[in-house]
Amino acid sequence: MNQTYFEDVEIGSEVPTLRKDPTPQQLVKYAGASGDFYQIHYDVEYANNNGLPGIILHGALKNAFLGQLMTDYIGHQGSLKKLTCQYRGMDVPGNPVFAKGTVVKKYVENGENLVECEIWLENHEGQKTTPGSAIVSLPERN
Repeated sequence: MNQTYFEDVEIGSEVPTLRKDPTPQQLVKYAGASGDFYQIHYDVEYANNNGLPGIILHGALKNAFLGQLMTDYIGHQGSLKKLTCQYRGMDVPGNPVFAKGTVVKKYVENGENLVECEIWLENHEGQKTTPGSAIVSLPERN
């Protein structure tokens, strides 16, 4: 895993894109791990009867994808301080989703090198379904 350093980050730079290829099996496993057994995540007939295009990804799973985006970006010496997102669109298994981000602010506060990012999950059609933000602390090069 690469390490991102505070000195190397510039406002406007992109966080490397993370592609995820969710499957129905992954949703079943996530339901078991999270305890979220709402049928819209694994029962196609139930989802269709509720006006959905099929089963949909758990919101918290999409949040986890964004968390992975940021922890992959900051490396082992970085620290994820804050992560938020909003669920604005549905994502379905069988189609890739892409976690992306852009650096919007860089500053030092209380001795910490902080970087704020606008982050989002977008579907294979380029629509942002899960916008959010993150604040990370990064190490300095020695």
